[in-house]
Formats: sequence, structure tokens, C-alpha cells
Amino acid sequence: MDRRSLLAALGAIPLAVPFAAPLAAQPLRVVASFSILGDMTQQIGGAALSVQSLVGPDGDAHVYDPRPKDLRTLMQAGLLVRNGLGLEGWMDRLTDAAGFKGKVVVAAGRVTPRTMTENAGAIATDPHAWQDPRNAMLYVQAITAGLVEADPSNAARYRAAAASYTERIAQTDSWIEATLSAVPAGQRRIITTHDAFGYYGARYGVEFLAAQGISTESEPSAKAIAALVRQIERDHVRAVFIENMASPRMAQMLARETGAKLGGTVYSDALSPPKGPAATYLDMLRHNTTLFAAAMRVTT
Repeated sequence: MDRRSLLAALGAIPLAVPFAAPLAAQPLRVVASFSILGDMTQQIGGAALSVQSLVGPDGDAHVYDPRPKDLRTLMQAGLLVRNGLGLEGWMDRLTDAAGFKGKVVVAAGRVTPRTMTENAGAIATDPHAWQDPRNAMLYVQAITAGLVEADPSNAARYRAAAASYTERIAQTDSWIEATLSAVPAGQRRIITTHDAFGYYGARYGVEFLAAQGISTESEPSAKAIAALVRQIERDHVRAVFIENMASPRMAQMLARETGAKLGGTVYSDALSPPKGPAATYLDMLRHNTTLFAAAMRVTT
């Protein structure tokens, strides 16, 4: 076989080792302080992100104690999303220990915070701003800006997803308002384990009473519990709700002492596991509202 025929024959044989395809872009690694922020970030970033929440479903971000693996997780991340407003008191220690140099998003940075008086009389900032969907829209803006800065190649994708997500938040806000408008104003009182629904109450005209203050770190005093029992009885509060990340003992005791009924489990600071009723932020709002409205409409 001459040289020309040999080259033609070789050209007809598939190469044993194909040319390597270009490597796909790796997802941006993002750490969120707790599950609600993790879900919001994932809704905006989709497959372009790898999101890990330090405090997972049913976890309590108030009292979380970082673990050694959290250091490794944070060291590998390009973006950190935290709430701010004093919620994650442990976060500065963690970022310092990890030597984190990536972009930090304070999701509640543009929120107008509420302040409340704790049981001991101290004025405290309420960090649970996500309970008002209008604040959640500000969270989305902050997270989106952080993603665009950390990963400008996907900027258009992030902005489009954020616009769609914001519209779904607005629709949920309208649904909550319509659902609760059917409850007479005089019946809009709820008892929860700790004071996590202040922003929700201010948005929709619901009075929330709680045995604990804004944080879950301290136990309520006997005096505070006695005052709460008297108020429940005086105002004919209809239901006591257990929060998913708190012990049910306090709610059970209040129900037993006052005759109020246990209204079920609601989600304030953490989502449910994926197969639960509050696996996403919007699922959480709808689940809680459904339980609240049903309890407040009960006749006594």
C-alpha cells in the first residue's frame, strides 16, 4: 500500500483516544447561614450554584455552635450569605477562624428593622425580617447583587431568576393578605414559642404573643409566663403554636394552663426537611398562614 492509501485508511479509523471536551464551568460555591437564606439563594442561582446552609432544616440559628467541618465549607466558598440584624452571633468567629476572603452578603442590609422590648426590659433588634414578604424582596435584591459581583458571567441569568422569584413572593404576599382578611380583627391573636413573627404581625395586622423573647437563648421568667397566661385568658387567645426548632414543652404548658388549643407546628427560623410542609420559603409562608387562619377563625 502506497503512502497516500495508508493515510486514507488511517483517516477512516476512529481515534482510540478522543479529544478531551472543554471542562464545564464549576458551580459557584455559596454558603448560607441558615436554611431560609439557602433556599432564597438557590431560587435565584439554580444550577449555576452549589449552595450549602450551615444551619439546616429544623435548626436554630440563634444558638448554633459551628463545627470543624463548617470551617472547611466556608474556606471553599466564594460567597457567604448571612442575615444580619444580630441573628448569627457566632458568624464573625467562624469567618475569622476560616480566614474567609470571599464576598459577604448581608441579606437584611436594606431592611428597616423593628425593635422590641424583651422580658428584662432591654430594647432589642428583631432579626426575623424575612417574615414580611416585602422584606424578602429586599433580601432577593441583596443576594442577586452579591451573585452578580461574585460570578458576573451569569449576571443575566441571576437577574432574570430574581425577577421571577420576586413576582412569586409578591403573589404570596397578596394571597396571605386575602386569606387573613377573612379573620375578624378582634380575633387576630396568636401564641408562639418565641417572638419570631413580629414582622409578619405588623404586615398583616396579627398580634403575636410569645413566652420567649426575640432570641431562643434565654428561658422566660416565671413572672413573664404568669403575665402571658393572664393575657391569654383575658383576650381569649384561641391557639398556641409550636415552632419546629423549639421544644414543645412551653406551648404544651400554656395550652394546658389556659385551655387554648395546640394549633400545630409552624416554621419561623428554619425550613422543614425536603419532604415536609415548609421545604421552601414560600411553602413556609403558605403553611404558617393556613394554620394561623384556621386557628383564629375557630369559634369558642
